[in-house]
Amino acid sequence: MKTWLYLTAEGLGAPSANWPCCIWSPTGERRCLPLHEAARELLGREVVVLLPMELCSWVRSDPWPSRRPPRPQALAFAIEEQLSENLEVLHIAVGARDRQHRYPLLVTQRDRFRALLALLDEQGVAVRAVHVDADLLAGDQAFGVRWFGRWLLGGALAARVALSGPALTVLKPSLGEDIHWLDEARDRPGIDEWLLSAGGHPVDLLQGEFRRRRQRLPWRGAMAAALGVLVLSWVFSEARVRFLEGETRRLYSQSEQRFRALYPGQSRIVDLAAQFQAMQGRGGQDQDTQVARLVHLVERVVGASHVEVQRIDFRAGEGWKLQLTANSFVELEQLRERGQQNGLPLILGSASKQGNRVQAILTLENGG
Repeated sequence: MKTWLYLTAEGLGAPSANWPCCIWSPTGERRCLPLHEAARELLGREVVVLLPMELCSWVRSDPWPSRRPPRPQALAFAIEEQLSENLEVLHIAVGARDRQHRYPLLVTQRDRFRALLALLDEQGVAVRAVHVDADLLAGDQAFGVRWFGRWLLGGALAARVALSGPALTVLKPSLGEDIHWLDEARDRPGIDEWLLSAGGHPVDLLQGEFRRRRQRLPWRGAMAAALGVLVLSWVFSEARVRFLEGETRRLYSQSEQRFRALYPGQSRIVDLAAQFQAMQGRGGQDQDTQVARLVHLVERVVGASHVEVQRIDFRAGEGWKLQLTANSFVELEQLRERGQQNGLPLILGSASKQGNRVQAILTLENGG
């Protein structure tokens, strides 16, 4: 059931928190009270605001040639000649097309309507829709209804207007005889119920710049937050993957450079890991061989003589180098000959006499 707040015509002269209003109880009983009191009673409920026809003008377009709904601007230009004011200062709301393919339009001053909505907002009124009283008259028949001390004309009439009693007296002779007349003095509750529950398609003034913005539901905020977290997680993951890919490429390039430096003969790299393992295996075997040759040298050659070993070094491409001290050059020569007899290619170099001792460098070449 709709909750109605009627801003009566009495308050049009000085809109304020004291605007005389009317609300209806669930049983249909009228309650007339100022706007600020009505706002307190309606707090927390969405309200359909009903305005007096005196605030608006009602016009109808010519039959529209296209079945496609026209834009509001197009309809506004189409009725411009029927209006007495510049379109720029007016707010125009469009209704549903009728059987003659015409569009009804309610027109009011934009600034005045904006001020009215601001007043309702200040009072805490949650506006759901805004209609006009004369536009509630059912469109299947022409009606003249006395309501809140004035006469409302509308329905099947080509007009929506509010008239005082004397004004209606003057105008009545020019009206058709098929008008259905109702008077609240005889059946006020019945008229209230009929108007406020009437069917049809009354024009809602909350259009265009005044269109009602839907309140965001709490779960929508939660979904937005969850979506934001997912997006951030995805962005972080993408950034992490890209960083790791970049680091991988950088390290692989460094590994290639080091591999080429260690093994210059490996000009073509197909599988760096496999090639490195193979070369390491080969290098391990070479290392074991070199150590075995050194042991053989020490046991068979050096150990069988009276020389003293001061230092042992290994240099790739040159072999083992032993710094020796012997009693004489003859002893060093015998050491070299003994190595050749054991299949070890030895070279003596850098021999020099130091006191009564002789120092030399003994080299065990790789080729042995």
